Amino acid sequence: MATGVTGTIGGAAPAATDSARGWVAASGATLSLFTVFGVAYSFGAFFTAMSEEFDASKGSTALLFGLANFVYFTGGVFTGRLADRIGPRPLAMGAAVLLAVGLLLTSLVENLWVGYLTYGLGVGGAVACGYVPMVAMVGGWFVRSRTAALGVAVAGIGLGNLVATYVSAELIDAHGWRSTYRIYALLGAVLLLVAALCCERPPTSGANVEGVLGAAIRLPAFKYLYISMLVMSQALFVPFVFLPAYARDHGVDSGPAAFLVGLIGGSSIVGRLALGTLGGRMGVTRLYAACFGFMSATLCLWLVAGSSYAVLVVFALTFGVSYGGFIALAPAVAAEHFGTQGLGAVLGALYTAAGLGGVGLFAAGELIDASGSYTVAIVGAIVLSAASLVVLLPLSHRAPPTPAQ
Repeated sequence: MATGVTGTIGGAAPAATDSARGWVAASGATLSLFTVFGVAYSFGAFFTAMSEEFDASKGSTALLFGLANFVYFTGGVFTGRLADRIGPRPLAMGAAVLLAVGLLLTSLVENLWVGYLTYGLGVGGAVACGYVPMVAMVGGWFVRSRTAALGVAVAGIGLGNLVATYVSAELIDAHGWRSTYRIYALLGAVLLLVAALCCERPPTSGANVEGVLGAAIRLPAFKYLYISMLVMSQALFVPFVFLPAYARDHGVDSGPAAFLVGLIGGSSIVGRLALGTLGGRMGVTRLYAACFGFMSATLCLWLVAGSSYAVLVVFALTFGVSYGGFIALAPAVAAEHFGTQGLGAVLGALYTAAGLGGVGLFAAGELIDASGSYTVAIVGAIVLSAASLVVLLPLSHRAPPTPAQ
């Protein structure tokens, strides 16, 4: 018998876990994450066109993504709790509405500050509904195969990133960024409604959410995870927004430049699947910490890339693997330390740290404009990602509790 945040359990897993129903739910999560993050992480393809049309600085334009990032990660603390109470399906349906309305309104704005509201609240709200509730749902449906199932679910993020960045560049060149967002509004809403049909409340739900979250945030593990994610998020999103612009400023055409972010997404699928499965064998917390260190090392490739597209491709591929591992392992690390009952609320609280990543994006954009170079911003990302590893090291050397499933 083992004791965790949520109480005591015996050795047997609930009968419905690790079942075919769980894999159907995981497929719905994959489609949801494919859709919402495909739209959100394709922002780099829209960056230059929007910046030029609104005659805005890089920092001000990047703040569009930064505000959406803030909304979807901080919003997760509310959507995660709500999903614990009412189930994930209504949240997936809400994501469909928010994405459609947000993108349609953004396609009509004439001032950047209005876009902060329409894109930030619309796309940010859609991701908040379509992310944390989904990964919490998958975590609750699996015990033996949890890390593998979560890896499959969050592989949707990388696949959406890979597809949407390439398609976005082609659509923007052909029809402009406004029409592209209108297309995504319709298509995204349809895909999210299909995903909602697959979603189902997991058999481990129904915990006292307030009690679970209150117990979790008092543990040292929560503090280590929160602070490390807060530091890391200041660096994580810099390539997603600025890598295409960097490549274009170094003579790369818009299509291949945007595709670099797609490569991050594509290679992240390897990180999500391979490292997610490996985490079940090696220990998810240590592997999670290793992803932070590898991320810092790969950013050094961007620093020395110059105008070499080949080096930029290698950077995108290697960065994507470490980023994908981080995304796949974060829910599993939370489940390992805090249990799966009330996992949506715990993940939502943790991800508020990542929501503050927009601060780093705005600062990076302003530094690029002020210095006329990307070097300072890249160096800052390297230092911050390395610092996040240092913060996490004490936790990675502790044996986690065996929490209630």
